[in-house]
Amino acid sequence: MPRPVARVLTLLELLQSGGIRTAAELADRLDVDERTVRRYVDHLLDLDVPVESVRGRYGGFRLATGYRMPPLMLSDDEALAVLLGLVAARRAGLTTAMGTASETAVAKIRRVLPERLGRRLDAVSGSLSFTTPPAGEAVAAESTVLLPITDAVRHHRPIAIRYTAADGRRSERTVHPYGVVAHSGKWYLTAADLTAEGDRTFRLDRITDVRTLPGSFEPPAGVDPAKRVLTGLATAPYRHEVTLRVRGTAEEIHARLPAGIAIVEEPSSVDEADAADPTVERWSRVDLRVDRLDWLPAVLASLDRPFVIDRPDELRELVVEFAERLGNLGRRGSAHL
Repeated sequence: MPRPVARVLTLLELLQSGGIRTAAELADRLDVDERTVRRYVDHLLDLDVPVESVRGRYGGFRLATGYRMPPLMLSDDEALAVLLGLVAARRAGLTTAMGTASETAVAKIRRVLPERLGRRLDAVSGSLSFTTPPAGEAVAAESTVLLPITDAVRHHRPIAIRYTAADGRRSERTVHPYGVVAHSGKWYLTAADLTAEGDRTFRLDRITDVRTLPGSFEPPAGVDPAKRVLTGLATAPYRHEVTLRVRGTAEEIHARLPAGIAIVEEPSSVDEADAADPTVERWSRVDLRVDRLDWLPAVLASLDRPFVIDRPDELRELVVEFAERLGNLGRRGSAHL
């Protein structure tokens, strides 16, 4: 696209964002002089775009009130950002009061996008999983990585990726992608790693290049990408391996120890009568892999459930010290303040 035409379209996008834009501001954004800005405004007027000139100290240019915008002109990253925002809002329950508003919004955006981009966004919306409703921390993803990966997930195509591990080691891998999962502010790809001959979880922000390969593959039956990511994170190698026995069900324990950091196994052999009796104590095994132990005593205390530490001995000592500190604080009176 010739640069003057591109700048005229950029000017239209700036005016579409609303408000009055001064000639100086527009000249700075377009990297031209103010005289050229006025010439670009004349181009828009020739195209029947109602640009108004506002005089005065705070004057400038704006679009006429009630002007109906032309079809959307979104870049890949812009379209992806809109789609992810709508999907995340729906998963978080933020659009419940509006019924199907988010779904109809996605459909309208899809209709006015170029077919190439529309097909790729269809692949994104059909390939995403969330471990929990999105909240708080924003999830970012580069379209140059997310779009080709989700397309490969949807069509069961192998891909080659360039990956940088947490320790800085770089590698090229061939994988069969199963799904893309958002978890705790990060995107993860779960896949069969043909290079290492095993299932792996990759962080998307550490993938620098994606290339779709010829052929196709058949994913395992009943594959659950979100569950695989959580299991992969919980079993990743860390400095300390912790094993506990906690009284309670997996659901009760996961309320305080999320699946991303803990694997909870309920006893497999439970008598049906005991399972239905709420007075019978049920103990579950909990496995964690962590880099540090100092935060665990407070978390274990917050469980408000009986527990037994099988390993490591260091954690037992930390829990005893934590309990002693709490006891000393609880016995302190106002005279000590």
